Amino acid sequence: MVVEQRGPEPAPAPEGPHRRRRLGLAGLLVLLAAASVLSLVVGARSLTPAEVWQGLFGDPGGDQRLVEITLIVQTLRVPRTVLAVVAGIGLGVAGALIQGHTRNPIADTGLLGVNSGASFAVVLSVYLFGLSSPLQYMWFAFLGAAVAGVLVFGLSSLGRGAGNPLTLALAGQGVTVFLAAMTTAVALGSTQALDVLRFWNAGSVQGVGFDVIWPAAVFIGVGVFLALLNLPAINLLNLGDDVARGLGVNIAANRTIGVVAITLLAGAATAACGPIAFLGLMVAHVARWFTGPDYRWLVPYAGLLGAAVLLLGDIAGRLVARPAELQAGIVIALIGAPFFAVLVWLGKFRQA
Repeated sequence: MVVEQRGPEPAPAPEGPHRRRRLGLAGLLVLLAAASVLSLVVGARSLTPAEVWQGLFGDPGGDQRLVEITLIVQTLRVPRTVLAVVAGIGLGVAGALIQGHTRNPIADTGLLGVNSGASFAVVLSVYLFGLSSPLQYMWFAFLGAAVAGVLVFGLSSLGRGAGNPLTLALAGQGVTVFLAAMTTAVALGSTQALDVLRFWNAGSVQGVGFDVIWPAAVFIGVGVFLALLNLPAINLLNLGDDVARGLGVNIAANRTIGVVAITLLAGAATAACGPIAFLGLMVAHVARWFTGPDYRWLVPYAGLLGAAVLLLGDIAGRLVARPAELQAGIVIALIGAPFFAVLVWLGKFRQA
């Protein structure tokens, strides 16, 4: 009787990269949780974790000190922490998407005219209707961002270069410059509009209630869903339009989904807390260092990084100017501008 002898079972394919990416996502979640706790603790009045817990879940009774702590935690710090997380996710995912769809490593959400469209709508609403509440002009800001995004996409779809990433970038730049000029013209004609624009343009997660945060979160949630649907197509689009078309990708439909997702994400985040420059640009590049060019991993990384960086920027703004505060948008810009300059320099250096 002959017994067939089998060789050793083949070893399973190594999943090192996927394991490292999963561990990286877990690490980002831990970082985000730690930053959220720090955001509740740090401020003009520092609180201990026990006091924060008491302010969140305790009954202050008649204790005046606990009443003050509850007021600080529940009405000031929890909303700004939630807004920083929600807006950071939106801007991070939007930054990764815009770079993927334009194949431009220094593209930012402002490339689609979203920031300038929101700014113009805010100034115009204050000038025409005398609005003063963030909840009121948030809807105008979102409408302005959406109209600007649709306009840029429409202009880039005309002519010979229709759908070309370069055409999209040029259309976005043209619309951005035009709307910035119109914003300045309207703001200079109204002291109230200029005051609102000056504060809103700084980009801040402070002083916004849940009446603003919840609508923004819904739009950003829809944008994230569309972005996740768009990820396989982005990987193929980055191989070139001809290759993607040959692999069965509907380029026009997927670009439309991408632009709608970017408009929802960046528009809602910008409407809620003002323009936060360079955030999407930075976190998309940092995410790419860890994940490589695979957008199925890059976009989740960018979203979590965006939330963590915006939270940490807001915390830093509270610390560097105590007892006053520096807006998160200013802190992010102070970091992002040198980051952008380095990216441009490295690009030129590599081409030399």
